[in-house]
Amino acid sequence: MNMPFALGPLDLPNLAAIAFLVLAWAAIGRLIEHPPRRIPSVSTLMLQYRRDWMVQMVTRQPRIFDASIIESLRQSTAFFASTCMIAIGAGVALIGNSDRLSGIASDLPLASAGAPVAVKIILVLFFLANALLKFIWANRLFGYCSVLMAAVPNDPADAQAYPRAAQAAEINITAARSFNRGLRAIYFALAALGWLLGPVALAVATILASGVMLRREFASTSRAVILAPGQAGPHSASE
Repeated sequence: MNMPFALGPLDLPNLAAIAFLVLAWAAIGRLIEHPPRRIPSVSTLMLQYRRDWMVQMVTRQPRIFDASIIESLRQSTAFFASTCMIAIGAGVALIGNSDRLSGIASDLPLASAGAPVAVKIILVLFFLANALLKFIWANRLFGYCSVLMAAVPNDPADAQAYPRAAQAAEINITAARSFNRGLRAIYFALAALGWLLGPVALAVATILASGVMLRREFASTSRAVILAPGQAGPHSASE
């Protein structure tokens, strides 16, 4: 079977579009996780809520509510991990099917110039693989967090109660950070699909994906509610 792709030289527009995608991915991740002090992101605002959650857990009896939340978080990471695995399997199968790839290339005659279709799919798989690894690690960390939560003494007066709750909070935060990184990788995997239509479409898709993430982290209604709890108006949060 002839291999459906060859990593030949890419022209300047394609290289520039790829570089723009990767730089946007790195820059937005950095901005969201380390925002300016005056403009915190939703991800950073949630850090203190996670710490407060573990403090409240110490005196909450029984702790079934807290266990349910952790289990829900683990199920979310498992769902996204399994979804990424399915998508990666489909992409690998597509790369190995030269006839199907040839059909895609013939359907996108303008996009086939400059880079083989398989190479474009590999770019998507790169982000999906990154997301998969992040979700797997997040799932593992939420498991660690559940164990640490179970190790918190029932007696709030116990000297180990709040220190162990603080440990659980930090593991919870690390897990959430990995989960959020996985979500961002999925956004950019979707943007990478734009390359099938050419470098210009890839750049436009990158801008759109970046804009969606920035809006949800810095300008969404849900952020306003999180930033000022108890001061939300009668309207419901749209995002």
